Amino acid sequence: MIRTGIDLGGSKIEIASFGDGGDLLLRERVATPQGDYAGTVEAIVSLVAQAEAKVMSLHARDGIHPDGARGTVGIGIPGAESRLTGRIKNANSTCLIGRPLKADLERALGREVRLANDANCFALSEAVDGAGAGADVVFGVILGTGVGGGIVVHGRVLRGANSIAGEWGHNPLPGEHHEDVCYCGRKGCIELYLSGPGMSADHRRVTGALRVDTVPGAVALGHNFSADEIVRRAAAGDSDCEATLQRYEARLARALGGVINILDPDAIVLGGGLSNIDRLYENVPRLWAAHIFSDHVATRLLKHRHGDSSGVRGAAWLWP
Repeated sequence: MIRTGIDLGGSKIEIASFGDGGDLLLRERVATPQGDYAGTVEAIVSLVAQAEAKVMSLHARDGIHPDGARGTVGIGIPGAESRLTGRIKNANSTCLIGRPLKADLERALGREVRLANDANCFALSEAVDGAGAGADVVFGVILGTGVGGGIVVHGRVLRGANSIAGEWGHNPLPGEHHEDVCYCGRKGCIELYLSGPGMSADHRRVTGALRVDTVPGAVALGHNFSADEIVRRAAAGDSDCEATLQRYEARLARALGGVINILDPDAIVLGGGLSNIDRLYENVPRLWAAHIFSDHVATRLLKHRHGDSSGVRGAAWLWP
């Protein structure tokens, strides 16, 4: 049986097909039709058809019956499917919100399709054969443009009664005075502090930098750096950037400490662009002990194994 996974992102749609043993048969990417729901559905259907045609060709070349190329389809989405309506909610790709994506794809593809939040797909990939392989409970974390999370228990994604299991990024960060409002409408969300844009905003706030592009006539003060630039400058000895990174680590430790107190996972696996900050894996576990209700913390903080392939891999593994 061929398993096909799709990672539906805000800027790209990636597809990958895997054989029975998990071997990668093909992998391709196309740009996501911006703000175009019908175009997005059409792009996914076209990708599946093209992928299956290519796998069929490979099978025929190898003397395998071509019917073996038609297989399962799993899709990771930047949101969740409402248990109440079957429509998409909580998606940062807003053209998906309120749409019956699963039903539309199943009608177009002529088969059952499984959907899951993209962070759940990341967590599943890393739990099955990634950094968290062998762990009973894995919390997968996305630290990128946004902050997401997914929970895998004994190799199965925990969806939850409201389809929001693992959505830690839209809880308020403890220990902060919250003024900023998240896109979700709440104040002080973890995402506002632990995303890449959140780190940049914190650096601007503390150093006094103004966004010249959004404040007409303003004079630039301090430094308006991206998260990558902050990390690079901190390593080069910039004291302001080092202080920003230390604040980030303390906040991440505080936020993950709360997750450990509730979920008590065996492993927490980090993904997304900020997961590549190597110092997090030493500093955050050292700091989180102060926030965890235990005399010993056995939870491991791990870097992803499959990187940006985890989303599409996890989507494929939605089928056992």
